[in-house]
Amino acid sequence: MSDIRFRAMIVSENEEKKYKREIRERNTDELPEGDVLIRVLYSSLNYKDALSAIGNKGVTRNYPHTPGIDAAGLVDESESNEFNPGDEVIVHCYDLGQNTPGGFGQYIRVPEDWIIRLPGGMTLRESMIYGTAGFTAAHCIYKLQEHGVMPGSGEILVTGATGGVGSTAVAMLAKAGYHVVASTGKTDQKDFLKELGAKEIISREDSVDRSGKPLLKGRWSGVVDTVGGDILATALKSTAERGIVTCCGNVAGYELNTNVYPFILRGVELVGIDSATCNMDLRVSIWEKIASDWKIDNLDGITKEVALDELSSNIELILGGKVRGRVLVNLWK
Repeated sequence: MSDIRFRAMIVSENEEKKYKREIRERNTDELPEGDVLIRVLYSSLNYKDALSAIGNKGVTRNYPHTPGIDAAGLVDESESNEFNPGDEVIVHCYDLGQNTPGGFGQYIRVPEDWIIRLPGGMTLRESMIYGTAGFTAAHCIYKLQEHGVMPGSGEILVTGATGGVGSTAVAMLAKAGYHVVASTGKTDQKDFLKELGAKEIISREDSVDRSGKPLLKGRWSGVVDTVGGDILATALKSTAERGIVTCCGNVAGYELNTNVYPFILRGVELVGIDSATCNMDLRVSIWEKIASDWKIDNLDGITKEVALDELSSNIELILGGKVRGRVLVNLWK
């Protein structure tokens, strides 16, 4: 394979265990072995990327490193029988951007079984507005429907509704015809959530029960929980009979203090969403739904587009909880 110079964010660790981010040139011959070399046009900023960018060893073990768990672009060179130069493709999750150089570089090299063909009805740019966050939201909706919770079944609660997963979940659920109730700590974002399709907005405080009751009035037919902690515990106690709670985040805490009553008296199901390692057949099916039935009408309304040189400041924003919607990274801007 040819050697190409390209720009990438490099996070490095010094002797004092402090981490520095800078945009530097690399060569493609420095990339790890893999079947396919991809010219990355777009990526997106996720909370996991920000953790990698500040040296979180639970996400990335070794530095220097290029974060970016999402990438969309064109096949440049291929040793695979499945992909040819010029193919439009998506790569997200697996080990990309964690311990393998990721989408915050203009080129990546990955195994062929990490790659998805861009589904029809979607551009590469659109695919990265969704990214892992949108895929995770869609995975939650897929599980709701698999459980039998369809539009008209009742109210659906989305927690952390202004974040990447939450905002795309609100918009996709609304597009699919669900009655969405959005929970957020950002009470100044009610208009934003209404524009996405939320029928009602409740505060973070109203999403946490402090009464100590083992069960609350069953309100939710389904829940997309992106935050965990006491909000998740309250959602479980508030879910109606035969309801389902999907869980995909822990920003409000990784511990779950609850009891068995929602499960044994109401038949509530708690389903964990692990988008990183779900099988490829399911991954392709979900992307096809994102590109068709659940495709958001006004994607730009939830999107902030930034260049590679603007990425570091946006990492600080997402770590501080100051990002609304999705941050799209244009690698060649």
